[in-house]
Amino acid sequence: MKLAISGKGGVGKTTLSAGLLMALVKKNKNPIAVDADPDANLAATLGFPEPDKIIPIAEMKELVEERAGRKGGFFNMNPRVDDIPGKYCVEHNGIKLLVMGRIKKAGTGCYCPENALLKALLTHLIVGREDILLMDMEAGVEHLGRGTSGGVDALLVVVEPSLRSIETAYRIKKLADDLKIKKCFIVGNKIRDENDRKFIMKKTLGLDVLAFINYNKNLIDKINIDDMKVFSDMLEMVKI
Repeated sequence: MKLAISGKGGVGKTTLSAGLLMALVKKNKNPIAVDADPDANLAATLGFPEPDKIIPIAEMKELVEERAGRKGGFFNMNPRVDDIPGKYCVEHNGIKLLVMGRIKKAGTGCYCPENALLKALLTHLIVGREDILLMDMEAGVEHLGRGTSGGVDALLVVVEPSLRSIETAYRIKKLADDLKIKKCFIVGNKIRDENDRKFIMKKTLGLDVLAFINYNKNLIDKINIDDMKVFSDMLEMVKI
């Protein structure tokens, strides 16, 4: 099972990702987590020791140069990546984590080697391995391309009770449709009352709402999976 988590910044993508990963461990699964969000705070949310010392793959200059550097005037667009998960995953409490780093956009300088390595690695993780994989992504689906999207079983788009987050969700859904991602679900977060639920249901007509997560100030500091049955319920609904 390959899951991708997306949504507008600040809606709770990382909270959802962490909760689902903890629920997977509780089900005796051994998931691989991919932090593909430029803010890269999934490790801290999961309680990894010294999360600030984890170096993103895109910033490992020697690795990037070795695998995707310029040779004969050309970048290697198909670098070897099959050994990277085993060598560069960090592990804590049954969760293996890869921090990807930012995919650079055109006009920000020459980042072809970094992009080539990240895209090849993501393709390998999604298409070439049989692990349970969960990706905490930036707003959008830029890390996914046509070579990888067919391997994503579900895209969960997090929204809060705000028009801006729901507008972002519609844009992400359109991108997901363009990439032929078959299952795209909405997860409502920071729900304070029934009015918040009704607002999201009304404003997301045409989208498939999977679940709601009630506002809980304790989630800001620590996720107590025993008190958050909603995460395990979501796994059941997406067939894990």
